[in-house]
Amino acid sequence: MIITLLQATPPSGGSMNWVFLGAIILIFYFFMINPQRKKAKLQASFLDNLKKGDKVVTTSGIHGKIAELTEATVVLQSADSKIKVDRSTISSEFTEAAYKPLEAVPEKKS
Repeated sequence: MIITLLQATPPSGGSMNWVFLGAIILIFYFFMINPQRKKAKLQASFLDNLKKGDKVVTTSGIHGKIAELTEATVVLQSADSKIKVDRSTISSEFTEAAYKPLEAVPEKKS
């Protein structure tokens, strides 16, 4: 009896395996790859638009104001000293988190 029930079920098609594989690839693309690409574009655009006098934060947490700017490096004025760092170490996320809220708050008029 058990043998006849197993033989009565239709065999699963190989096309369903391809559908699931395609669905998994789409999920990876939309939830992992695409957001990372957008984040990388935003970071590259942020680094391209840096200018002298901007307040920035590096990935290691150093806060400073840009004193000099070259193609590959940035000289930051931090407290009493100047620090030379690679341009790629400046974080758009950390900078926005540290300085954008301060600039967005309107000043109170006395």
